[in-house]
Amino acid sequence: MTLDPALSDRLKRNADGLIAAVVVEHSTSDVLMMAWMNDEALERTLTTRRGTYYSRSRKELWVKGETSGHVQHVREVRIDCDGDTVLLRVDQTGPACHTGTHTCFDTDERLLLADESE
Repeated sequence: MTLDPALSDRLKRNADGLIAAVVVEHSTSDVLMMAWMNDEALERTLTTRRGTYYSRSRKELWVKGETSGHVQHVREVRIDCDGDTVLLRVDQTGPACHTGTHTCFDTDERLLLADESE
């Protein structure tokens, strides 16, 4: 598979040839996770509509839910204004985080709290 050249030209990759992928649940707009994609992962995601990412530690592609069954059906993919991040809107089956939680951003650790007066 080859990524469409017009799309490929719009992407700005990091030094490792990767782009950031922010994954949002379609029905709730919860931010589920952040992962990395190379061109092949993005092409497979667009073709199969299953969240496919690049593991930097294993140096290989992985399909979300392939072993856990917690799959992501991709409804929409957007490119940000700089071309260095994609936003995936997905229907998530089961937990999105490898820790077994719904989202990777559900910890109590907050760097900045919302202003309660607003």
